[in-house]
Amino acid sequence: MAKRLSVNPNRMELSRLKKRLVVAKRGHKLLKDKQDALIKAFLERARQVKALREELEKELALCYQSFLLARAQTLPVMLEQALMISSMRCRVEVGQRNVMSVLIPEYEVHQEGEGLSYGLANTSGSLDLSLERFSALLPRLIHLAAEEKGLKLMATEIEKTRRRVNALEHVLIPSFQETARYITMKLDEQERAGLSRLMRIKEIVRSH
Repeated sequence: MAKRLSVNPNRMELSRLKKRLVVAKRGHKLLKDKQDALIKAFLERARQVKALREELEKELALCYQSFLLARAQTLPVMLEQALMISSMRCRVEVGQRNVMSVLIPEYEVHQEGEGLSYGLANTSGSLDLSLERFSALLPRLIHLAAEEKGLKLMATEIEKTRRRVNALEHVLIPSFQETARYITMKLDEQERAGLSRLMRIKEIVRSH
């Protein structure tokens, strides 16, 4: 049973309560629509992110295979020297976009410089291939990280919206309705009591 609010049972309070009830119902509808839209957008993005992750995991596995082959074909000292210094620089610009009142991060990656900054005499072609694959894959990995972060933010917003919808639907609105019924009942009782007193006074007046 809904918990009744502690208010004075008068017509002014009843009028104020009815207005709050209208606002609460309107807010519940808006939040419910927002929740449904968020869930729809979340599921659509989740499918896209899942497909992107599976695709990148396959490409990343190929990168690691190339690197393992290069490590097997190159002396450890030579491999360490080749990877010690890189002339390539990576710059990331951070932005945001608004999706259903959720600020989703956006990263734009800029790679500058030459990726292969070592001599080619003491290294294998597998190392060149693996580094080129890693370099090409990096912007997409960062994009995947942004998309997955966006999913987490959307999930958090869905949970917050769901709690607000439930609070309105199961707590606030029923409390307003129960309190309005209580005030209406009290006002009816007062009206009946007033009529009874009035009829009693009329009878007393007539008897005299």
